[in-house]
Amino acid sequence: MIRAGIIGATGYAGAELVRMLSGHPDAEISAVGSVSYEGKPLSGVYPAYYRLCDKICENEKDVIKKSDVVFAALPSGLSQEIAEECFCAGKFFIDMGADFRLKSEKDYRRWYHGKFIFPELHEKAAYGLPELFRENIKGSKLVANPGCYATAVPLALAPALESGFVSPDGIIADCSSGVTGSGRKTTQNTHFPELNESMTAYKAGCHRHTPEMEQTLSTVSGKETHITFVPHLIPVSRGILATCYAKLKPGVTMEQLRNAYGKRYGREFFIRLLPDGRTADIKNVRLSNFCDISLHIDSHTETLIAVSAIDNMVKGSAGQAMQNMNLMLGLDEKAGLTSLPPAF
Repeated sequence: MIRAGIIGATGYAGAELVRMLSGHPDAEISAVGSVSYEGKPLSGVYPAYYRLCDKICENEKDVIKKSDVVFAALPSGLSQEIAEECFCAGKFFIDMGADFRLKSEKDYRRWYHGKFIFPELHEKAAYGLPELFRENIKGSKLVANPGCYATAVPLALAPALESGFVSPDGIIADCSSGVTGSGRKTTQNTHFPELNESMTAYKAGCHRHTPEMEQTLSTVSGKETHITFVPHLIPVSRGILATCYAKLKPGVTMEQLRNAYGKRYGREFFIRLLPDGRTADIKNVRLSNFCDISLHIDSHTETLIAVSAIDNMVKGSAGQAMQNMNLMLGLDEKAGLTSLPPAF
């Protein structure tokens, strides 16, 4: 069995990874790490795990020592030294934070106010969006797990852009996210009386996932691509709905678009291209690693409307991290990830 360790196991992303790895046929949780709860059982933090995962939270060095593959579910700025330690020790490392997602240090400085401490590691890091960059991930020792919005938006738009059916200019991504995307620490806008019966935009035009999405879309299109991105907070626990608008090139039809999406995603187990007449809905991907995509055309303005739905804690975080682990280690890519979403 592969020994998997989780640093930052008491945050939402880390705890979700614990839940998912517990059902993996080829891996076992070797250690869990937490600074805030070191010395305490994980089930004391999350009672749902009582008698199922009672592992004691340890420090990061002990987690690394006990593991073949290490996941870091940490805020940005905290993973680079851990990645270096894992790399030197011959461990596989998956960063669920943002430290290795951007290829440009200039962009990292601008959006995250940090620097590349180990530039050579950044050159080795593979960007972990399997449906677009699978071959880069296979066999890699270091993978940057994408952000949640940076998963939903590129998956919605990539086939249209790489086929040249839409303009790379003027793209708009209008997204809504469940509150788990804000993390476990409560803030005023995630406090129940503030969030309940509410919907609000936040970080409009300045969200940190913007350069990551542009980086991916520029890569697949072969042209510099910029987007206007506005995320919204909605009163649900899980899910991201990304409604993306892109200007169609003259004469492009729905049949051409569906053919392009079918060619790109037809063999992708975790991408479900919905039939005409259906619209992607976060309810239908809850607790799963699936990304549902629906395509629509506004003929009045000649605009493609591509809608994607993911569970931000699974395909947008822990599930995708496990999918990346499977690829890195040469396992079945779907291992531990095939359970059906709840029907209600």
